[in-house]
Amino acid sequence: MSPAFPMLTVLSMFYYICLRRQARTATRGEQMTNRRAIESNRTLPIDVELVQYAKEVLDFSSHYGSENSMSYTMWNLAGTPNVYPSSGDFTQTAVFRTYGTWWEMCPSSRARFTRTPPDFHSQDYVELAFEEQVYPTAIRVLETYHPGAVVRILACSASPYSQNLPAEVRWETLWSEPPSKVNSPQARQFMPSIKQINFPTNLIRLEMNSSLLDYYTELDAVVLHGLRERPVLSRNTSLINMNDLGDDDDEERNSCTMDSLNKQFSAASFRDWTTNGYFDKLPYELIQLILSHLTVPDLCRLSQTSKLLYQHCCDPLQYIHLSLQPYWARINDTALEHLQSRCILVQWLNLSWTGNRGTISLSAFSRFMKVCGSELVRLELSCGHFLNEACLEVIAEACLNLQELNLSSCDKLPPQAFNHIAKLHNLTRLILYRTKVEQTALLSILKFCSELQHLSLGSCVMIEDYDTVASMMGAKCKKLRTLDLWRCKNITENGIAELATGCPLLEELDLGWCPTLQSSTGCFAKLASKLPNLQKLFLTANRSVCDSDIEELAANCTSLRQLDILGTRMVSPASLRKLLESCKELSLLDVSFCSQIDNRVVLELNANFPNVLIKKSFTQ
Repeated sequence: MSPAFPMLTVLSMFYYICLRRQARTATRGEQMTNRRAIESNRTLPIDVELVQYAKEVLDFSSHYGSENSMSYTMWNLAGTPNVYPSSGDFTQTAVFRTYGTWWEMCPSSRARFTRTPPDFHSQDYVELAFEEQVYPTAIRVLETYHPGAVVRILACSASPYSQNLPAEVRWETLWSEPPSKVNSPQARQFMPSIKQINFPTNLIRLEMNSSLLDYYTELDAVVLHGLRERPVLSRNTSLINMNDLGDDDDEERNSCTMDSLNKQFSAASFRDWTTNGYFDKLPYELIQLILSHLTVPDLCRLSQTSKLLYQHCCDPLQYIHLSLQPYWARINDTALEHLQSRCILVQWLNLSWTGNRGTISLSAFSRFMKVCGSELVRLELSCGHFLNEACLEVIAEACLNLQELNLSSCDKLPPQAFNHIAKLHNLTRLILYRTKVEQTALLSILKFCSELQHLSLGSCVMIEDYDTVASMMGAKCKKLRTLDLWRCKNITENGIAELATGCPLLEELDLGWCPTLQSSTGCFAKLASKLPNLQKLFLTANRSVCDSDIEELAANCTSLRQLDILGTRMVSPASLRKLLESCKELSLLDVSFCSQIDNRVVLELNANFPNVLIKKSFTQ
């Protein structure tokens, strides 16, 4: 054979790689040309990269906006950009409920679960559907304000527009990194390098961590680039991206999480080891202490090494506190079944984000709770869209010792399901953010759950009369310490008076975006005078908050640590100075869109009170 032929082969391969690289780094104009070809309904060759904006927002964990509006909601992520490339605070963007770490320092903050994998950083998520299934080649996230919250991007094998769910729903991580600090709040186009997957997708999930952000992150649009047919490079194993070699270990490690949990924990055959090495000389309790630092997948692997360690890894004492949220994509009926015998002593259980798209059946969940619920004190079920009324009935019957229940964003639960919560008389914490709880069920809960200390009713739009609810709280919930009434649409000064008089232990109160409250009625001054223990008070977007209210807070609430008066036109720099001088522990003050507080005033206050984080967003 002529020596020219191998050289031609190498050159051809080099040329092909250059073409692929050019396709991945196409200019915006070239990409928009591809999109215009799609919009003109012309049939594209299978090797032409499709560019799609999200067609629909399917699911999300939280948002800043209202359930009955488009402002600051996740639904703004559907379609083409509304704001980009402009920077600033715009209502047409998608905004999550929290940012930074201030919410972890509130009286309502919860203790973290131990054994959380070090590579799990997600706090929020949003799932987006696209028109056509493709093999992803790139993901672009258009961030318009305080970027840097995206920590993981995943793709799903199941199409949301398919009539039938596949036998197996697979999620693959396209990209993930720990949260990192972005120094500029300006808009940017975030396009990380993603890995190739072996199935087409039109369902993309972004997971977020806003802990390093200085203010709310705002997202405008998400763009999916992909090919209709599987790329040749992904079929050719001889072409290896050296940068991806490290990911194989992670993928193998992840594959040993719940898939292997189903098999490994049920394994019964081991080698006939004569000894267990030095472990035979260690006290049982010491081995248990050592293993308590391992994650669930690590326990999975270790259980395969010897009969002794299998015994330790299956000991129910290893599962007193169990968080399965980091493994939400792999939790299914089989996983629950194999965990069941090991969770008979579980006290804290986190099943948030799990079970969606049919991965957990109602019967499997019910069996698990009946066996493992008797010792439960804390149960996290945030975004558990598989839950129905029968599930809450089982919880109420099986978990009589339950003290904390989180149903945040379980917006598929029917209103009648919440009646069963009233049977949990030991509840001290109840989170019903973004649920369809109705007034009758809520009044019953307040009547019979008099031990409540923490209650979240943010964005509960089905409640007709919050004054009646507040009156019941004042009469029955004397131990209430924190209360979230975010975007409550109909509470008045009468309800506030009942709260202030009946719940004197309140340390945290969120009345953000409650439009029916007016300072002229004296409701805010009454709060300040009746609730001296207040540490957090959010009066977000209430334009009537005035100097006299701030002065009452300065005089009576000297323990105040967090105050949000975004949007008021009536507060002057002088009253803020009084507040800052009086409230020595104040650490967060949001004066965004306060017309009398300009940037010059903020700079002056920051200089004089350096320990206070004074926030002021901008629009340009």
